[in-house]
Amino acid sequence: MSGAALGIEIVVVFFLALFLLHRYGDFRKQQRMVLFGTLLAWYLCFLIVFILPLDVSTTIYRQCKIDHEKHMSVPTVNPASPNQTTGNSSITPTESVPKPCYKPWSYIPDGIMPVFWRVVYWTSQCLTWLLLPFMQSYARSGGFSITGKIKTALIENAIYYGTYLLIFGSLLIYVAIHPEWHLSWYELQTIGITAANTWGLFLLVLLLGYGLVEIPRSYWNASRRGHLLIKTYFKAAKLMTEKADAEENLEDVMEEVRKVSESIKYNHPLRKYIDTILRKCPTDYQEKMGRNMDDYEDFDDKQNTYPSEKSLVKLHKQVIYAVQRHNRTRVQWQILLQQAIHLEDVAKNETSSTHQFVHSFPYSEPPGWFSRYLYTPTIEWYWQCLLKQWFHRLLSVILTLFSVAVVWSECTFFSTQPVLSLFAVFIQLAERDYNYLYIEMACFITIFYLCTCVYSTVFRIRVFNYYYFASHHQTDAYSLQFSGMLFCRLTPPLCLNFLGLIHMDSAISQEQKEQTAYNSIMGSMRVLSFIANGFYIYYPMLIVILCIATYFSLGTRCLNLLGFQQFMGDSEMTSDLIDEGKELIRREKRKRQRIEDGENRRREWKERYGNQREDHATRNRNTHAEIKESSYSDTVNPNANGQAKYSRAGGRAERDCVELLQDAEPLDFNADALTDDTVDANSSSRHAGGRYLSMSSSRSRIFDDV
Repeated sequence: MSGAALGIEIVVVFFLALFLLHRYGDFRKQQRMVLFGTLLAWYLCFLIVFILPLDVSTTIYRQCKIDHEKHMSVPTVNPASPNQTTGNSSITPTESVPKPCYKPWSYIPDGIMPVFWRVVYWTSQCLTWLLLPFMQSYARSGGFSITGKIKTALIENAIYYGTYLLIFGSLLIYVAIHPEWHLSWYELQTIGITAANTWGLFLLVLLLGYGLVEIPRSYWNASRRGHLLIKTYFKAAKLMTEKADAEENLEDVMEEVRKVSESIKYNHPLRKYIDTILRKCPTDYQEKMGRNMDDYEDFDDKQNTYPSEKSLVKLHKQVIYAVQRHNRTRVQWQILLQQAIHLEDVAKNETSSTHQFVHSFPYSEPPGWFSRYLYTPTIEWYWQCLLKQWFHRLLSVILTLFSVAVVWSECTFFSTQPVLSLFAVFIQLAERDYNYLYIEMACFITIFYLCTCVYSTVFRIRVFNYYYFASHHQTDAYSLQFSGMLFCRLTPPLCLNFLGLIHMDSAISQEQKEQTAYNSIMGSMRVLSFIANGFYIYYPMLIVILCIATYFSLGTRCLNLLGFQQFMGDSEMTSDLIDEGKELIRREKRKRQRIEDGENRRREWKERYGNQREDHATRNRNTHAEIKESSYSDTVNPNANGQAKYSRAGGRAERDCVELLQDAEPLDFNADALTDDTVDANSSSRHAGGRYLSMSSSRSRIFDDV
């Protein structure tokens, strides 16, 4: 199994990153460069999280081997003759003999992990500080050519890159003229890594303090169905406002595109840019603008004023943003509507005595084998109405205890005698028995929870619709790359912070122990002692204040005071938005109900008159055959002409009736009030009217105007 675990995790992590990118991004519409950059950033960050537990277990095994070799190299003393040292003949006390070292199942050979961490770390840092900012500006640019987009990206990032070059140059000059400092390339590299990790730790504590409280609270609120339904109504009102704003913005942008398209004709040099903009517009707007286009006018009319290429670039950028925002709000509205209907169904089914879960609107697709045999309506009722809320409560309690353990360990991880960090205690207990599987699982669960708290907060960031993460392929390219940048900047300090929690970082624990390969790449923090002994130890204590502020929703209250509508239970504005959202959901349900009733009426029409239609079709075929036979008999027996005419006349009437039944669509009627006598009367009237309507010039689609 040597190295096999590393290879398996590399493959699994790749598919995990690909799945998340498929959920948030759009493989068909977004640029390949954007998707590749985001996928690479996410993949490298997830690799660090998944591979670090293997590095910890391998380091513990190497430390065991070092301790065992030291013990074997020290000569033992015979208790009978203290002044005489012996070899194998002496027997030491049992408690002084170390336990044999067992190689972990996921052991990684020496020399692999340092190279692996070096490649992963420096690639992620190049992405987050150099490539991804440039790709962000490139993807957001409205240029019509690759050269134009690159030029725009360079101009936008000139200040960004210039600031870093100025800071780095100033530090180099300071080090060069300072007589007491003689820094090597390794120390300069360590200073750069420390600066990047310090910036990441500053942001990490802010995001972690929010996630440690909000994630357990979100699961607890999910168990309160009434609260969850009211909050869904609140979100519906806000989302409808945003959706209307997006539609209005799209209309304004499309109107500007229409004016520009009408002013620049087919033979104008800028017409190719207009065609590029039109291809980014929705299909219905493209058709509308195509109908109003008059390409016979000459473009060099002196009375017309034409836009510049720079203004077209700006318009192109506005079109991309407006279309993407409109599509995102439309999809989010459908998802939120489905969620509200489901919560209302759960509230209705809670009082059901049959213990059968009934949906207000059945699924359009036929149920699969899972719903047919395993997830039956009875099992669905027990899960949705009884077990799910208790599961969420239990999960919330477990996550709350985990969050308390993290906060306690963040405030006490610098204490080595006694060991106060809970995670360090757990790892050291497992280290005594060399239980590598437990060590790896404990490390993975801890890192995974820390990453979940941080990454979930990143995905919830929304700054004036500038950064917005939405599932179902609705996240734009700029937000995807923004998430990749944050992940690459947050993951290395998060892993260093975790190693400090379990006392595997010698810069914090002040112990002469074997370092992990990850620590060896990060370098010794003792180069900057005021950061290693000050900022890295005491700044994480700020997480206590942030958790308290998140628990009492101080940030939400401040945003509400500033005019940003937030969900506050004791606010009058919140109550108004809840009532508005409830009315919007009720209106959408009525619309959906009318559509479903129309489909049911059409289905019932086909079921009622399908057999009659088949009978008429059979009679039509028989009559057609009789007509052929009578025509043949006319040529053989002229005396049978009258009978043949009668047969043809009857066949024509039957054909008219069949055509009427095939072309007619049902009008709105009450199916329950329709009796058999009425059906017979309507059938006879249609038969009688069919002969009259068949005399018209066109007998197809008679009821199209009804």
